[in-house]
Amino acid sequence: MRLSNLVGNRIRSMRKAKGWTQEQLAEASSLHYSYIGGVERGERNISLETLEKIVTALHVPPIELFRDGLETNDAAKAHQRAVDEHMSMISGRSIEELEMINKINRDIFNALDTKR
Repeated sequence: MRLSNLVGNRIRSMRKAKGWTQEQLAEASSLHYSYIGGVERGERNISLETLEKIVTALHVPPIELFRDGLETNDAAKAHQRAVDEHMSMISGRSIEELEMINKINRDIFNALDTKR
């Protein structure tokens, strides 16, 4: 699979995790919705400047666009969708909110681990 397809698929996945349409991502990134569609399909050879607009709009670290994205089974795809949704929910939060979320998550994980 080409890099443009992998990145486009990741952008689509992260956009959907936010519950956004292509139009909403286009507006947030100051791009045209048809351009976003072309990016998601891997048809556009986008610049780093455009990539920066998209990750800024999605509130995700740029490295997230380059995750493998080659999930081979339904469980792996569901896992990645859940991770993307979590990233979407915490992106754009303040450091204070993130610290609170991390504390709550640690408590939850500790409770889950003691059940095993």
